Amino acid sequence: MSTQQYKTVSYYTLGCKLNFAETSTIARQMTDAGFAKIPFGEGSDVTVINTCSVTENADKKCRQLVKKAVKANPNSFVTIIGCFAQLKPQQIAEIKGVDMVLGANEKFNIVEHLADLDKKEIAKIENEHIKETKSFVPSYSFGDRTRSFLKVQDGCDYFCSFCTIPLARGRSRSATIAETLKQAQDVAKTDVKEVVLTGVNIGDFGAGNNESFFELIQELDKVEGIERFRISSIEPNLLSDDIIAFVANSKRFVPHFHIPLQSGNNEMLKEMRRRYDRELYANRVAHIKKVMPNACIGVDVITGFPGETDAHFVDSMEFIKSLDVSYLHAFTYSERANTTALRKDEIIPVNIRRERSRQLQQLSHKLRRAFYESQLGNEFSVLFEDEDHDGFIHGFTENYVKVIHPFDETLPNTLQKAKLESIDSEGFVRVT
Repeated sequence: MSTQQYKTVSYYTLGCKLNFAETSTIARQMTDAGFAKIPFGEGSDVTVINTCSVTENADKKCRQLVKKAVKANPNSFVTIIGCFAQLKPQQIAEIKGVDMVLGANEKFNIVEHLADLDKKEIAKIENEHIKETKSFVPSYSFGDRTRSFLKVQDGCDYFCSFCTIPLARGRSRSATIAETLKQAQDVAKTDVKEVVLTGVNIGDFGAGNNESFFELIQELDKVEGIERFRISSIEPNLLSDDIIAFVANSKRFVPHFHIPLQSGNNEMLKEMRRRYDRELYANRVAHIKKVMPNACIGVDVITGFPGETDAHFVDSMEFIKSLDVSYLHAFTYSERANTTALRKDEIIPVNIRRERSRQLQQLSHKLRRAFYESQLGNEFSVLFEDEDHDGFIHGFTENYVKVIHPFDETLPNTLQKAKLESIDSEGFVRVT
């Protein structure tokens, strides 16, 4: 390892919170091995790009980042990891400038693969079949002193007809509660005030260990040194009354749920192979609002799925409007190799998909505005971020209202009681 002492490394992460947690863990391994981290695009000796298969144009984004890394340093040893690297290793290996592609099983062994940092004519591929990926590697993000993404689960057993995640990350798996608590306690020793629980299907936590997500959050709630826990995303069929009741009475778990819907039309939900109907979804939203009237509820929606008629889309939109939810994450359906959705006829033209997506984004804007307006006059705890934006500082309430306040150097990474006063022209809430 002596030849690698004082070598520099940079990272770029595409995609989800889970990827950010894993990049951070890999970065700590690299630091321990003697690599010095520098910003991406500043000519590092090693470049690590963590890719995503969910975002559109994954190949295009990967090529752009490789080009930028090699432009900054033609001798930079470029390594590609992540979901896209597992799904399309050969395609990535053919990108000019790529030296190594590591699949799901190998990305956490990256240091072992960096003994030789000479540029390669032909990229080295270390990629096993996803069925061989059975181990769980705990991870948490570090660097943003305000919050950390804590990986509590990986993989998925659901095989929805539009999704490649089971093919990119393997079967559902997690550590034990005891092991997860150790990770949380490590985070608690830092300056981090908020931990976001993340994974592919976090409600499935503990399935192989005869443990449950409900048991996990009960134990995490006891961890001293972390002010807030936030549940990133949880399937509606796994969001039990017990979990909702616990969050409602918890001092650390905040009233914010992100619940994937994907479609508000039952016929489309069945075609997507989702494990619930819209009646169950509406029940979950109503139950949350009954016990936590100020709770923030985010919704994932996909539009343009094969066979989604205008009537299906209108039905989905009307269903979403009937819910007391706070914002949407709208995704435009795009074809994914090896998914069963590819076999379906009635492909929706791209221009129609985009127009529907635009309408969903417009609805999301209205929902968020209405939610913010409903919270004016209330007092909440605000966790302020580090950044100074033109003399202002941003922060988030426990129920995920984004607020703005004149910058004060004593505020970053502190929790402050604040009253929500008004909404400014950019949609942020001013506080006093």
